[in-house]
Amino acid sequence: MSACVPTRNNRTPRSSPPSRAPGVKRPPSPPPPPGGRRFRIAGADLSASITVFLIAVPMSLGLAVAIDAPLQAGLVSAAIGGIVAGLLGGTPLQVSGPSAGLTVVTAELIQVYGWRTTCAITIGAGLLQILLGSLRAARSALAVSPAIVHGTLAGIGVAIALAQLHIVLGGSPQSSVVDNALALPAQLERLSPAAPLIGSLTIAVLVLWPRLPGRVGQAVRRIPAALAAVAIATAVAALATPAIARVDLPSWRSHALPEMPQGPALALATAVFTVMLVASLESLLSAVAVDKLAADRAAGSEGGPSGHERVERADLDRELRGQGIANSLSGLLGGLPISGGAVRSSANVRAGATGRAATVLHGLWVLVAAALLVSVLEWIPLAALAALVMMVGIQMVSFAHIRNVHKHREFLVYGATITGVVLFGVLKGVALGVAVAVAVALHRLARTRITVAEQDGRYLVTVRGQLTFLAVPRLSRALGQLPPGVDAVVELDGFFMDHAAFEAIQDWRNAQIAQGGRIVFTGRSGGRVAEPAAAAHSCCRPWTPWRNHHCHGRSEHAAATTTELTVHDATLGEAGPWDIDGTGGAGARTGPGASGTTAGGSSRPAGAHRLLNGLSSFQRNTAPLVREELARLAAEGQHPSQLFIACADSRLVTSMITSSGPGDLFTVRNVGNLVPPPDTATTESGDDSVAAAIEYAVDVLRVESITVCGHSGCGAMQALLSAQPRVPRTPLWRWLRHGLPSLERMASRQHSWARISGRLPTDAVEQLCLTNIVQQLDHLRAHESVARRLAEGTLELHGMYFHVGEAQAYLLAQGASAGTGPDEVFDRVGPGAGLSTTLEAEAHA
Repeated sequence: MSACVPTRNNRTPRSSPPSRAPGVKRPPSPPPPPGGRRFRIAGADLSASITVFLIAVPMSLGLAVAIDAPLQAGLVSAAIGGIVAGLLGGTPLQVSGPSAGLTVVTAELIQVYGWRTTCAITIGAGLLQILLGSLRAARSALAVSPAIVHGTLAGIGVAIALAQLHIVLGGSPQSSVVDNALALPAQLERLSPAAPLIGSLTIAVLVLWPRLPGRVGQAVRRIPAALAAVAIATAVAALATPAIARVDLPSWRSHALPEMPQGPALALATAVFTVMLVASLESLLSAVAVDKLAADRAAGSEGGPSGHERVERADLDRELRGQGIANSLSGLLGGLPISGGAVRSSANVRAGATGRAATVLHGLWVLVAAALLVSVLEWIPLAALAALVMMVGIQMVSFAHIRNVHKHREFLVYGATITGVVLFGVLKGVALGVAVAVAVALHRLARTRITVAEQDGRYLVTVRGQLTFLAVPRLSRALGQLPPGVDAVVELDGFFMDHAAFEAIQDWRNAQIAQGGRIVFTGRSGGRVAEPAAAAHSCCRPWTPWRNHHCHGRSEHAAATTTELTVHDATLGEAGPWDIDGTGGAGARTGPGASGTTAGGSSRPAGAHRLLNGLSSFQRNTAPLVREELARLAAEGQHPSQLFIACADSRLVTSMITSSGPGDLFTVRNVGNLVPPPDTATTESGDDSVAAAIEYAVDVLRVESITVCGHSGCGAMQALLSAQPRVPRTPLWRWLRHGLPSLERMASRQHSWARISGRLPTDAVEQLCLTNIVQQLDHLRAHESVARRLAEGTLELHGMYFHVGEAQAYLLAQGASAGTGPDEVFDRVGPGAGLSTTLEAEAHA
């Protein structure tokens, strides 16, 4: 935890552009850029396109080999994905093409329907994507649980890796994941050395290439690892294993085009939907990731991107339409299904691409390679391409994703999805994941923890979670454990209670009261247990006064039927001390001297009741949240960054108005936020306590800043104005003498009046409150330790004024705080005042 007093921001805020005027929300998917913009090719785009091209060619061929599709289909889809999706898509830096996520689905379709019908299914999936994009449904696709999406991709990765392992070992993959796993022992028995050698070499290069050390490694790493692995494996195969199976690119004249699909309409519709679902999810997730990569790159570059390099934000609906057009055209021309690829897209961003030109150019280079480099491509061993695709499949099972879903308690959904995809296929696996996710959500919604604690014949029933009809049986059993006619506190800590739970609690309460029991409800849903439709407002929380700790104002009837119940023992289980009266919170606010009677007949003032209830609330709600941090501070000691000198006024809650926590502020509070000058320590009215705190904070704790905080309606300033303490009659008046210099400063013509920016002080009291802050800063500078640190430039002084009635903080202008400026002006602190300071601190870090 940390908190620092914000400093004044002297920068002139930039005006918002018309498109982002205040009050105008950005649409979920921004409209496409206006027409007429010229297609420009930057030098960075040209080099990035070559990098992506060198990755895309071997990967496209490998994916075509993996699904037993014509090899030209991989090149066709790579070219169309680059050119068409690059021009029409909504994510400028995303590179589309044949995808590993679609490998399993496409392979199954080819086995069932054949290649030409699969092309027709691809066309249908593309048309469906165009429809969904036109209906602006892209954002809805992202509502799917990330555990389901990552589980689906991981399951597909497992299927790809097992299938390609057979090709790496010199065999052929089977039709299913289970069959591939069962066939591995037999494949190992008839192992031939050539394919495993080339496959192992390819994997080794893929793994080690990004880790090459030194300057040579830094230079060599500019070549993509995929290209280096395939090139090295091809060279070794040409020299050592000339008889190994290689890429066989048939003539383009024999390239197969789609035909009208034959088969059951429902099965074909399911196939179209499956291809559309996987392609859309992968493309949209990749688009979001690419958008983040581009933003991180811009934030990490010195000064950010220049104007002509600023990258457009992703338009997901346009991206979905662009993917649909590309898929329709790819299927029409005999290509594989297309989606946005994380591997190619991330390489494009890291290579420095600034716009669509890189994606489009990479597609053009693929076309050139398909037309002119056929003889070169046919030297590539199939084992090298299979190893490349196998590594892509392994990388789809991301341990980072597994840790993330485990942290968010979604591993059950992730595990169910990946198991379903591996065993039953993509569509059934996704359906299983959705079913498990719904079941988990319902379980969490209905999950309610109910505990019963008893001490000295009094009971505490704690209910954590939502109270629905599903929890009523457990609630009734728990409440049934209490004997009839007992004194009990029921703590309801939840946000929702349906009618069945309400009836169960109300019936039990009425039965207990009828037999002489006393029941008090407290907690987030405590106070008067109201109908579920009644508005709920929690007041039993930090920063609310004790007198408001009623949670729900109890009705006259409830107050009459429920008498005071006091659990006066120091502890009750782990809940901490309890003292609950008829209001359901901390006793009713009574006049001074009011007292309450405990169950044992002893008397305790009402103030003690409120203090004990506040302590109990802390132990119950706040202590579990700060216990770990306090334990750390207890072990390491305090290292506050701020000395905060404030008035002792009960309305000024320093940790609340500064949003600070344990260990942040070293606080000194006294009447009038006064700082006696150092030369008064030996006089009759001297006081060493403030000076000692200043010396300790500055010299021992080495705080970085000191803030003097005054407030509106200060009683000390009113006393100074009404009766100046000429004679030190009492300890209070002797102390207030340290405020006389503030009075003199306000009356002097040598100083400008302290004021709030934009208005004059409302009265003499506010004028003196503001002047007193400035005067106490002058006293601070006179202290030896403060003066020394100020001279070293390691300490800052700040003046702060808090208007209680407005709940508004004001900061003294920097020049006046430092004692160098003539204007004693307090500027209003806005909600975003600390943003620029935070950004500057992060930039320096």
